[in-house]
Amino acid sequence: MVLIVGTVLAFIYMALKPKQDENVANDKRKQILSSVHMTPANDNAIEETFNKYIVAGYLLNKDGSIADSAQNVAFDIDMKNNIKLEERDLPLFKCRLDDGSEKFIVPVYGAGLWGPIWGYIAVDANGTDIYGAYFSHEGETPGLGAEISTLKFQEQFKGKKLIKDGEFKPVSVLKKGKSSENGEDYVDAITGGTMTSEGVKHMLKDCLKHYEPFFKKLQSGTN
Repeated sequence: MVLIVGTVLAFIYMALKPKQDENVANDKRKQILSSVHMTPANDNAIEETFNKYIVAGYLLNKDGSIADSAQNVAFDIDMKNNIKLEERDLPLFKCRLDDGSEKFIVPVYGAGLWGPIWGYIAVDANGTDIYGAYFSHEGETPGLGAEISTLKFQEQFKGKKLIKDGEFKPVSVLKKGKSSENGEDYVDAITGGTMTSEGVKHMLKDCLKHYEPFFKKLQSGTN
């Protein structure tokens, strides 16, 4: 009986796995699109919309040059494992909107209060201005840290600058009423979600610093 049950469960798992993998991939596509303020009409349109607007994916070298542009090379990076590596892969997505403007999307991954947090930061082709941001979490507290996944929090990042006076300064997340000490742009932290807000701040600094050479090349027009 145990053998029969085990065989049936294994068969069910194998039968459902392709659909599960497809759902996971579509959820990732939807998150990436959210960073450029784009919501597919329905779940059936996610992959089509993604393929239309996300025109390329890259892995970057440490100097900001493109190391690999093979299909899915950026999409297939597991950020949870990637940030643990001494030499991280640097995935990047290139988006082209209907008006012809281009945005570059960077995945970010870090730790909140109760578990992982992650997101995507879309930057204008000038390498300086943030066009949009998307954040999500695994287990932050509803009404508190979980607010990082709301438009109210995410929309604060639009128009913030990553390069000021020639210096690369990732956006900070500060308690309301406070101002930055190093001149970087900042957004208001989540009320009652101090630890999660700190997690977002450290995540942005830790992940975005590796893309400084790429963004400075964009700014100077040498990319």
